[in-house]
Amino acid sequence: MEILSQLWSLLGLLTVLQNVLPSQILSLLHSVYESAQDLLSPYAYVEIPEFNGYCGVDLNDLYRHVHLYLNAAASASPAASCRRVTLSRSPSSSRVTFAVAPNHTVHDSFGGHRLSWTHHVDGVQDSLDEKRSFTLRLPKRHRQALLPSYLSHVTSRAEEFERVSRERRLFTNNTTGSGSFESGWVSVPFRHPSTFETLALEPELKKQIKTDLVSFQNGREFYHRVGRAWKRGYLLHGPPGSGKSSLIAAMANFLCYDVYDLELTKVSDNSELRSLLIQTTNRSIIVIEDIDCSVDLTADRTTKKQPAKSFKKCKTTMSSSGCEDSGRVTLSGLLNFTDGLWSCCGEERIVVFTTNHRDSVDPALVRCGRMDVHVSLGTCGFHAFKELVRNYLGVESHALFDAVDACIRSGGSLTPAQVGEILLRNRGDADLAMKEVVAAMQGRMLALAAAGGGGGDQMDNEDVVAAVSVGTRSPESVLMIGSPENWDTAMGGRKRKESVNGSNGCEKKVKFFVRLKSLTKSDSGKCGVFERGKH
Repeated sequence: MEILSQLWSLLGLLTVLQNVLPSQILSLLHSVYESAQDLLSPYAYVEIPEFNGYCGVDLNDLYRHVHLYLNAAASASPAASCRRVTLSRSPSSSRVTFAVAPNHTVHDSFGGHRLSWTHHVDGVQDSLDEKRSFTLRLPKRHRQALLPSYLSHVTSRAEEFERVSRERRLFTNNTTGSGSFESGWVSVPFRHPSTFETLALEPELKKQIKTDLVSFQNGREFYHRVGRAWKRGYLLHGPPGSGKSSLIAAMANFLCYDVYDLELTKVSDNSELRSLLIQTTNRSIIVIEDIDCSVDLTADRTTKKQPAKSFKKCKTTMSSSGCEDSGRVTLSGLLNFTDGLWSCCGEERIVVFTTNHRDSVDPALVRCGRMDVHVSLGTCGFHAFKELVRNYLGVESHALFDAVDACIRSGGSLTPAQVGEILLRNRGDADLAMKEVVAAMQGRMLALAAAGGGGGDQMDNEDVVAAVSVGTRSPESVLMIGSPENWDTAMGGRKRKESVNGSNGCEKKVKFFVRLKSLTKSDSGKCGVFERGKH
């Protein structure tokens, strides 16, 4: 009781002094008290307000990074050490975000030291607004050495968490040539389910692409050191249905990048093209599909060889020859878009061109430095086929796998889209689906054998050679990095060898098909069903 009475007496004395002493003296005493407390305390305190400056107009980016950092550590020890947290979820996202409750503390460790974050939320007098800030407590003795490295760690973890957790968007250009580029892109949420785990590609090709993407994503310091823009070019070429769009979606999901689908026919001129490029964000994939069909880029090279009147007529006539709108976006403008000075206005970008015919694309667009990686997507190899069967049917093995493998080796392989359609149509019956796939492959082998053996009267010589070449070529896709001239030279010997052995290959296919037909004798008539569905 005596102690309590003394305490009450002290509080009464402090109240009297507060009412009697001038405010200047009270302020001085408060400063002396805080200085003594800081001197005796083993900790240092760093405050990070939500807004910069006295008026609180500009957002403090470091405050946002701290908030994201604590979100990133929500499932680790920092979240577990916080007594009260706030959970929220936006309508456009399925992710639950974590925040430290007002005036609560969360603990962290870094470099063998124990640190803590306290989230302060104070009301503003005569206002509904709130004043928010984070206070970092760290050991005073190690403040100078610990603070810079720890804040760098917080920023890097926050940026990584923001990249992975944010909602990705799919953009398309919305310009109409009116000269106003302020809202050149419109977007929708990007929720394509394609991933490298579900993609029908050969395992080695998947590994090569993923390794190249990871090396690019982690190459900030390397690109800056060598003086190159931090960007990468991919050319995806192959027949329709070979999986070019699915590969782009898998790349975006793997890297957590936004996708900008650029429609060149909507772009009025080169200036608008540059404006669209400026509006794209970092960590994005810029896609131009069917680059050889979007606009007539090769007209720029032939213009000088044509008379002026002829070119003017071609430019103004809307005919089926492909001359219309040839002057809207020039080859020079597209080259500057991919590899010019304006291509350096952002970082961590991937430019992807797709085409069904690589030879139809202007060589200037696909040289090294613009399209650094060429991915040839063709028909399904056996590993890719098994991946499709596992995805569509949930089957790891089947009795007809050997027959499918034999068909693929003999030139009867199909594109992933063709195989996927058969499996989707028969997803309730794995046996029926496999039999239809084998029947479709047998039909393709017969067609190629007939074309190579002279039985196809409706095909000219070039079509026959192309059909035989496709039939004898390995169906596996190819990733090529380096000089395109070297690729053509390396492939030339292989193509010549295939053309010499073409006739013998056709005879072997016919004999093999007779053997294979006995495996699926009862289902051979289903090939016609597939052909009708394909047409």
